[in-house]
Amino acid sequence: MNSSPASADGSDPHEVRKFDALAARFWDPHGEFRPLHMLNPVRTQFIAQHVQLAGARLLDVGCGGGLLAEALHAAGAQVTGIDLAPGMIEVARLHAAHAGLAIDYRMASAEQLHAGGAGSFDVITCMEMLEHVSEPERTVQTLAQLLRPGGALFVSTLNRNLRSFLLAIVGAEYLLGLIPRGTHEYEKLIRPAELARWARAAGLTLTSLTGIELNPFTGRVAISRDVGVNYLAHLTRAGTA
Repeated sequence: MNSSPASADGSDPHEVRKFDALAARFWDPHGEFRPLHMLNPVRTQFIAQHVQLAGARLLDVGCGGGLLAEALHAAGAQVTGIDLAPGMIEVARLHAAHAGLAIDYRMASAEQLHAGGAGSFDVITCMEMLEHVSEPERTVQTLAQLLRPGGALFVSTLNRNLRSFLLAIVGAEYLLGLIPRGTHEYEKLIRPAELARWARAAGLTLTSLTGIELNPFTGRVAISRDVGVNYLAHLTRAGTA
């Protein structure tokens, strides 16, 4: 179990350092982030099916090197991407600049953005990030506060059960080497019921929940009814803009 103390904004310094060290290889589709490259089209499609992206003011929390941010920008969203790993933000900015993409990348947490009076967003995405912070319930609360009334929050994370431990940690990290060992800690994985409870406390409604299945041998990724391992949640804030 990670014993690193949480920072003032709820982030985990150990987790930040872990991903910062891998930043230079983020855009290698065959490297440590291969699963993200495989998942990205399905996630992007799921988001596009639930909200209007063209012209939407969108915040990508834990944006990493910008994989999802660039896809959502291509769909017409006005994207702000935030991450606490300086190497990731540098990679994201360089990749966007090379492609001529107007994406606003900032080295910041959601809490820092909210404290700075960032205003409200139409859509917020938080992919594979909640299980890497020290206080996920607090982060959900902050994301809700950053969302405009009627806005949508999309979260992807890993379920916490024996099956997800065997497949996502033992299998993916230690047997197949799909992702670096130590990427996930079982105790930090999040059950859908926990996410739904935090969302209700933050004034959000769980609108839809779906699983994602990834076959590492064929490269096939598909939406599934099975939320036992990796799942996507669509949450909304009550009210109208």
